[in-house]
Amino acid sequence: TSHTWFWNLIQHDFKSGNIDLDGCMRLLEKMQIPFDEEHLKHVFRKTLDKHTGQLISMDDFKAVYRAFVHRPEFEILFKAYSSDGKILLDTQLIKFLVKEQFETEVDETTALEIIMKYEPIDEVRKRRNMSFEGFIRYMNSEECSVFKSLHKTIYQDMNQPLCDYFISSSHNTYLIADQLMGPSHLWGYTSALLKGCRCLEIDCWDGNNNEPVVYHGHTFTSKIPFRSVIHVIDKYAFMSSAYPVVLSLENHCSPKQQEVMADCLKSILGEKLLCTPIGGEIEMTQLPSPEALKFKVLVKNKKAGTIEEAMLRMDDDNRGKTEEVSDSDSLSDDYDSDDTLPLAQSRSPVKRKADRKSSRRSSIPPQKKQKVKKGRIALALSDLVVYTKSQKFVNFDYSMENQKCYENNSIGESQARKLARYSAKQFIAHTTRFITRIYPKGTRMNSSNYNPQEFWNVGCQMVALNFQTPGTQMELQDGKFLDNGGCGYVLKPEFLRDRYTTFTPQNVGGYSNPMSLSIRLISGHQLPPSSLSKTNKADPRVLIEIYGVPEDQTRKKSSVVKSNALSPKWNETFSFNIQVPELAMIRFCVEDEVSLVNNEFLGQYTLPVMSLNRGYRNIPLLSKDGVKLESASLFAHIWYY
Repeated sequence: TSHTWFWNLIQHDFKSGNIDLDGCMRLLEKMQIPFDEEHLKHVFRKTLDKHTGQLISMDDFKAVYRAFVHRPEFEILFKAYSSDGKILLDTQLIKFLVKEQFETEVDETTALEIIMKYEPIDEVRKRRNMSFEGFIRYMNSEECSVFKSLHKTIYQDMNQPLCDYFISSSHNTYLIADQLMGPSHLWGYTSALLKGCRCLEIDCWDGNNNEPVVYHGHTFTSKIPFRSVIHVIDKYAFMSSAYPVVLSLENHCSPKQQEVMADCLKSILGEKLLCTPIGGEIEMTQLPSPEALKFKVLVKNKKAGTIEEAMLRMDDDNRGKTEEVSDSDSLSDDYDSDDTLPLAQSRSPVKRKADRKSSRRSSIPPQKKQKVKKGRIALALSDLVVYTKSQKFVNFDYSMENQKCYENNSIGESQARKLARYSAKQFIAHTTRFITRIYPKGTRMNSSNYNPQEFWNVGCQMVALNFQTPGTQMELQDGKFLDNGGCGYVLKPEFLRDRYTTFTPQNVGGYSNPMSLSIRLISGHQLPPSSLSKTNKADPRVLIEIYGVPEDQTRKKSSVVKSNALSPKWNETFSFNIQVPELAMIRFCVEDEVSLVNNEFLGQYTLPVMSLNRGYRNIPLLSKDGVKLESASLFAHIWYY
């Protein structure tokens, strides 16, 4: 049957004789077989070697098809469960799903659904059986992906306070290159929102004709109108997620232009803009949940006075009215003395040593004395701030005694790193109560990123990265927020939400929930060829890395398969013992070994360890820019308990 099915499917295309490379591509596309052009050209040419000319026959095409589709590793599995090696009965399919894929809930109905969805041969499908062709299509499908299907949906409790979630957050969202000379562009906002980012940053400065502009102040980055940014946010805010978007305003505008900002926000966002507490609640003991704030845009900025005072002013005309707010660098948050270059360089090594000693003793990094700067805020803008009031971070004790639940801190990465190292317990107690945003230090002029994992480990909600800069840091960010349906909110583990927790990343103690993980890396399929290869070759090796609490950090390497990117085979097993799987991320990275000291990146896939599926699974691969490589994948057997 499979033979007849195949000829019937392709004979029309061979009606007028043999076909060339383009005809071969069209036919594979019609059959919905993903292929990499370099690999196809190579296999096509090899087939041509048998005879002269540029055309192949039906038999030749069958050989091409088999080279791409009939993978021996699938055949071994199929034949292990099929009694005649040609057909799987529904009962045999169920057995495979239960034993190999750990699909414990499977019954005849599920098996039938799979057969109906993936079996291409009518006769076989009608008999409720599965051919090898159907089995291949099932093994290559999303259902056999390494990423749990449930986790592709919103499956977590979305009714906890906002501070109980990791929130996908972007730094200097308007930049699409470096921090010094690069262009500011609306695409920065569009692409971040389409990726599910829920906290955007807007640097606002006075512009001409009383129109505020957005750019990286005191640099040569280009400027875009604030009004245009809000229009883009209005259009794309809820396209990829229904959950609230926070606009983190880096506000350097005069009170007059702050009023223009407030006007823009109100007139453009309309009902989407949250201007008053939900249900008019003034006495606030905890933040509302993402569920309660669905389809709402929140403004994060300095605020004058209390929510109550703002509510009483609601019907007044506040034009021209301003108030003074202290502890502000032109009402902005992101200038941390610890994170600017000159200061760090000007301190002598001796002084730094002494600082380190005293900070170890007090377990809190030394605070530098700062002049309190005053700035004026337009009441019209101030009153739009409800649950996300920017509050200068002083120290943990000060926050415990004085900070309200709706006040958030922004802490630069250098200061945050010291706090995480020397005062982890207090840091975690802080993030169980208050939303904490981390941002890259000012010296990262090329828009490089820090490792977000160390700040997720202490419960920081908004770990803001430069979304425009590819690399491992952004891959961890994208991987983490694949979870929970990609909605931009991921519920923190219980031990990072409990106010009385004693968990720290350095000493996980009784919070350890160890996982024994075993990965048999079987093969690769249509990996991108090396940029140095004139044909379709590469010398691929796979790195498997775990990111998490310090004792879980590890990396293992496979051997190198020489000159084979089309179908490399490894059959190597890697074992991991993970103490805190709830925080761990796993990254599969494929590299081409160019020389003993030099490797070229070919593709990667990163996901939370808790989202791993058991059984025989395909691992999709993404390019450096995070784009799915349509035809490339790894094949592995995953097992854990």
